[in-house]
Amino acid sequence: CHSLHPKPTQQQTIQFTMGHHVTPGSEPKKDQDLQAIKDAKIPLAWRDTCSHILIELNKCRRDTWYNPNKCEHPRHLYEECEYNAYLQRVEAKVQIDKVKKSEQSED
Repeated sequence: CHSLHPKPTQQQTIQFTMGHHVTPGSEPKKDQDLQAIKDAKIPLAWRDTCSHILIELNKCRRDTWYNPNKCEHPRHLYEECEYNAYLQRVEAKVQIDKVKKSEQSED
């Protein structure tokens, strides 16, 4: 049987099972441009898998004098990216717990 829909990726499966829709551009990235982060003067505490979005958000904030009504889309992308990163950490923890439980049951 041929399906019209391609098989979902693991990332899409995790997000679907967590019941969360993903906005394009809000995906966490493990491979960050460290030089761009350094050049943007992102504090160490904020350097994570969503730093690539934070660079654009901070640029928008500076360009608009931190007007809260001007950078809504980049802010939404950044907040959603942080949430997606959280979901990935939760799913990783669930997988680790499953492995530990199966190892304990074998003993």
